Amino acid sequence: MRRRGWKVLRRNFRAPGGGEVDLVCRDGETLVFAEVKTRRSEELGRPLNAVDRKKQRLIRHGAMHWLNLLKMPDLTFRFDVIEVVAKEAPESPEIRVIESAFTLPDPLRY
Repeated sequence: MRRRGWKVLRRNFRAPGGGEVDLVCRDGETLVFAEVKTRRSEELGRPLNAVDRKKQRLIRHGAMHWLNLLKMPDLTFRFDVIEVVAKEAPESPEIRVIESAFTLPDPLRY
């Protein structure tokens, strides 16, 4: 993510009540809450497919807790999924960033 110009603020953020965010980053002026999903292959589908509604809810809960801690309700943010497909050595893993992979339900208060 640093190669993309992002600043990693926190890894494995856990909020009270079960919320979780793998990476909290800054992409310019935008706060990014990212879920990292790793697979050995895509035979059973893309890693993105594993980020179901239940997982999205946990990520949103963690993100809302982070935003409450900042006390900055007008901050621009998004939810990304980072897919890592770890192929057999000596190939390096394929990494794809899906920006705005999901959004908040409307209306939402935090």
